[in-house]
Amino acid sequence: MTKMTVSEQAQPVPYAVSAREEAEVLVRRAARALARHGLVHAYGHCSLRLDSDHFLVCAAKPMGLIEPGEAGTVVPVHGPLPEGVLGEVRIHQMIYRRRPDVGGVVRSMPPKAMSLSTLRRTPSPRHGFGSYFAPRPPLWDNPMLLRDDAQAAALAETLGDGRSLVMRGNGVVTAAETLEQAVVFTWYLEDAARVELDCLAVGSAAEPAFLTPEETVLRATGAGRIYERMWDYLTSGDPE
Repeated sequence: MTKMTVSEQAQPVPYAVSAREEAEVLVRRAARALARHGLVHAYGHCSLRLDSDHFLVCAAKPMGLIEPGEAGTVVPVHGPLPEGVLGEVRIHQMIYRRRPDVGGVVRSMPPKAMSLSTLRRTPSPRHGFGSYFAPRPPLWDNPMLLRDDAQAAALAETLGDGRSLVMRGNGVVTAAETLEQAVVFTWYLEDAARVELDCLAVGSAAEPAFLTPEETVLRATGAGRIYERMWDYLTSGDPE
């Protein structure tokens, strides 16, 4: 057996980061990215599925103010919300309960999507980012805060198998295979709402051009590190 040199023996053993610690860091980075890019403000939250029965939600405070090392809360997929968890986190709970394919949920307040929703409209697939929600995200046509299980379950049913749902005058819910993708889709949806509002502002002078169903299938791809590059952009400069 080869004997180790003194210098080799002196090398520190790499610190082993637990899966729970990695999850906490990911949730914090997602929360701060959403805030940094104006997709949330004082209100909003994000979560990460830990296993079939539990998920981790960010600290109950403005997401941009979540500090490095600040712990979130583990919430059961089935059962009452833990003390101190925001009431609308039951939206996450009901989506995870209904959708075993979902690994991350974002509840956000994107301004363009918010404005568009007051017209009872959601973005059409007019450009590449809009294709991910074709034919268009469903509208939850109720501007009230969502604070009971029955409403949260109905919202999850309205979302169905889609990636995003727009709440009239009350923000957006996005669900995806991973939390990183849920953050990326939140940004995509807001950009689709921006394009929709720009086109509506032109009025009858505009000749509408929408992606066809075939084009949306081809365009709504994750190949070529599409999601990873946007995640890197959104989290650039994060302290963790």
